Amino acid sequence: MKWVFWIAVATIAYSYVGYAVWLWLRSLWSPRPVRRGPAEPAVSAVMVVRNEEAVLVRKLENLLTLDYPPEKLDVVVVSDGSSDGTASILKDFGARGRVRTRSKPESQGKASGLNDAIELASGEILLFTDARQLIEPGALRLLVENFSDPAVGCVSGELMLGDPVGGETGRGTGLYWRIEKKIREMESATGSVAGATGAIYCARRQLLEPLPAGTILDDVLIPMQVVREGFRVIFDSRARAWDSPDLGGTREFSRKVRTLSGNYQLLQLAPWLLSSRNPIRFEFVSHKLSRLVAPFALVALLVASLFLPQPGYRAALIAQLAFYALAVVAIVDVKIGPLSRIADPARTFVVLNSAALVAFVNFVTGRKAVWVR
Repeated sequence: MKWVFWIAVATIAYSYVGYAVWLWLRSLWSPRPVRRGPAEPAVSAVMVVRNEEAVLVRKLENLLTLDYPPEKLDVVVVSDGSSDGTASILKDFGARGRVRTRSKPESQGKASGLNDAIELASGEILLFTDARQLIEPGALRLLVENFSDPAVGCVSGELMLGDPVGGETGRGTGLYWRIEKKIREMESATGSVAGATGAIYCARRQLLEPLPAGTILDDVLIPMQVVREGFRVIFDSRARAWDSPDLGGTREFSRKVRTLSGNYQLLQLAPWLLSSRNPIRFEFVSHKLSRLVAPFALVALLVASLFLPQPGYRAALIAQLAFYALAVVAIVDVKIGPLSRIADPARTFVVLNSAALVAFVNFVTGRKAVWVR
């Protein structure tokens, strides 16, 4: 049980702390700055939507008013079997020009829609985005500056959880997302990021391959395809999009399960990710896959602590139980004064790892993740 305890501790520590420390050290001894410069290549903003009538007009107006030459920016939108007013909105915008659309009568999945959108796009650079998030006016120009470096093939922007007026939230998922972004910054500073922010990223069109049907994490597979071609995937925190930090408990949990299920799916769709054909195999395993192992390590740690009577292990057991109790308090939304600042991150940690366990069950049972925006 002592072996189980310490292996579990090492696994958890590496997943959440050790890898970040290694990246920090690597950034000190082997930095790889990007040679940015002014550039205005033709850009096509591509987006797949499904039943997005509530936010679609706002999003299209957001894209069409970005600070970029209008003659060099067009928008391509594919409606994936929408049953609301999405198709009507797209038809209206299509009639105005600069927006090309395709409406599928039945849903075939986001990956199929993206393949269609990429086929319709004419830009040298493609801007990938989603319907819900709003992109800051100057973000596209900042992203494109990075393509002045011929080694760069894909650039991810930064997703801010909050609103431009009130600023970004530091609670719960917001805190977790800040840590995640710091890891991406350090990966980018010395090489390539293992994925991109789906709400805002660009890629060279010539490097893209058709996505396999049913792909969940297109914002990971597309950047990894770019890496496989010998180009860098970088993270530029200057280019920002904004999203709500709270989509509702059930919907947010479903989104997390879908994302984590996508990591398992990637191993089936692209086994080369674990081979020498992946130049950043170590980073991919450390960043993406270690998070899938962490929930099992947490269970092993708790079980081992129960069976080890020594004082140190008893203290570890009490600390774990207290941590999980704080998470439960936050989940049921009970205010406990200053401890609430700790309880909210504890809740996020527990929810994320619970979602990882559900994702594993989905993977084993063959249950498919649903379309969640």
